[in-house]
Amino acid sequence: MNISLFNDTTHIEMKLEYFEIDRVIEELSRNYAAPCTTTWFKVSENKRPSIEEYRGKVIEFMKHFEHTLSSYFPNNPQKAQLTEYAKTGLQKAIYSINVGNDKEVERRYKYYIDYE
Repeated sequence: MNISLFNDTTHIEMKLEYFEIDRVIEELSRNYAAPCTTTWFKVSENKRPSIEEYRGKVIEFMKHFEHTLSSYFPNNPQKAQLTEYAKTGLQKAIYSINVGNDKEVERRYKYYIDYE
């Protein structure tokens, strides 16, 4: 279970309440953004993007999730709380991609460059 050990009970409650969103963000690059990026480069007929181009495109696809949060959840105070919480998690995931720490993105890039 992914429970923070902070004494701030609000933080702990948010972690438990948004467990599913945490999972979505954790898997977003692997199950959505990187596959879409690879497909985008194939359709664009770009067989040799730089790692920076590839990561940048993954990040573009990651940001689509922000649109989903802002457009498809009910308009109420909980939505604002959820959106803020998810944006923080998404920013961390994007930072990880930007600095090359997302192993799945790096693996998919190498596979695309080496075998396409």
